[in-house]
Amino acid sequence: MLVLFQLFLATFAIYSAIMYEEETRLLIPLICLILMFIVGRVEGRSTEKASARKDFLRSEIDKISQKDSTTIKEQDFFTIETLLWPKNEMLLLDTVHAIFKDLGFLIGPGIQYQSVDRILKIPNTQKLFGMQVMMYEGEADRTHPKMNRIFQFEKEKKENEKSLIIASTHIRLPISERGEKSHISKELIDLLVRYNISFITAHHLYGLWQKTKRGEIHIFEFFQKIYSQGGEIYARKGVEASLPPFPEFPIQ
Repeated sequence: MLVLFQLFLATFAIYSAIMYEEETRLLIPLICLILMFIVGRVEGRSTEKASARKDFLRSEIDKISQKDSTTIKEQDFFTIETLLWPKNEMLLLDTVHAIFKDLGFLIGPGIQYQSVDRILKIPNTQKLFGMQVMMYEGEADRTHPKMNRIFQFEKEKKENEKSLIIASTHIRLPISERGEKSHISKELIDLLVRYNISFITAHHLYGLWQKTKRGEIHIFEFFQKIYSQGGEIYARKGVEASLPPFPEFPIQ
């Protein structure tokens, strides 16, 4: 868009130099040139900022996966950024939705429920999750407004449905500073375990997504395990440490 605006200014400057009277003929092209210079500086800074942000993301991705981030597709950078450093909860929800869809889950709005963000279904089963997506500046705790919706869903849900929380925590921190942080309060852990509610951090979900794409785990088996067991909490300190014991899901 900025390039098109610069082209318009250049065209208008030439037109003015030809069509207008002498005093205006000099003034308007000068103003156009000044505006073109300002637009060029803004565009340059935007490009530098975008490049610096991408370099930061590559560095952070390398820390998570310990693999070469240059192999990551260009379109995945936005997904990764909005998952681990979301600007708002709506963008985070859209990203989580896209990841589960990419993994092959059946996912959609909970039309029959006003208390969940999405209904998530494991393919070829009748096992469903009522999913809430949350964003925290620090660790996850029970003060988030959506906690009330979780317990409302607990009252309304059917026998084959289970509550699941996906939370992006410490969203202002780089990955290197998140490793030693607590991602969920002890009070919330006790509460979720008591009500049989499962909890997964966003960077844990990122690890599951990448390992599934590389063929290292069976993601449906992992979520069947979550469904079948009690309130599972996947939020231990450190990103790699928080990933599940993958060898128990051998590739067939």
